[in-house]
Amino acid sequence: MIMKKVNNFKAIFKAFIAVLTVSVVFVACSKDRYETVQVAGLSMINAFAAPDSLDFYVDQTRVNGKSFKFNSKIDYKNLFPGNRALSIAKRGSNKALASERFNLVSGELYSIFVLDTVNTNTKKFLLTQDDLSAPAADKAKVRFINLSSDAPALSLRINGKDADLFTGKAFYEYTSFTSVDPGTSVTFNINDATGATKTTLPNVKIESGKIYTVYAKGISTATIDSLKLGAAIYTHK
Repeated sequence: MIMKKVNNFKAIFKAFIAVLTVSVVFVACSKDRYETVQVAGLSMINAFAAPDSLDFYVDQTRVNGKSFKFNSKIDYKNLFPGNRALSIAKRGSNKALASERFNLVSGELYSIFVLDTVNTNTKKFLLTQDDLSAPAADKAKVRFINLSSDAPALSLRINGKDADLFTGKAFYEYTSFTSVDPGTSVTFNINDATGATKTTLPNVKIESGKIYTVYAKGISTATIDSLKLGAAIYTHK
């Protein structure tokens, strides 16, 4: 008799847990169905020409897993919109080297470029709003940013073309996206106002339907070759 009561209790308990589980799943599904979470997208690029290893923070949360070194990139992260504190610190430290607040709008995509950590330099970050609408049929899209602090105004031209894609962009200036033809081995020339080539980005594969940012990086006075004036490209994804 006692054994029978115990078995009945176990059966009732299992039934209760099953109902509770279904209820939890139903509530979760209801939230997924009816509550839309609004987010903004943020991509992070380290364009600070220094050998330091950094961490990137949104408010008090570190975003990167691996070390955030010069020329490294973190793909778009979903963030709650609003006024957010974006900052960088030395790797493994939570003491900010530079910090600034930005208003991120729901449904928009942004890229933030780390430019400097020196207190006397005001241009520590550059935030761009990214237009990732699809390129025209059989085209790609490219924009250009001058992120070399001691470079003159720079222009971007595809090698072999008669005209610049973009002309005369000073440090901290950037362009909108423009359509370009795809190619398996495209060389971008970055020129000064006289037309002299300051640096190149050779043998780049530009694919139809993709969106790219080309940027000038580094400083001409750097003593480390990897930190000198150069160029980089990345795909928005």
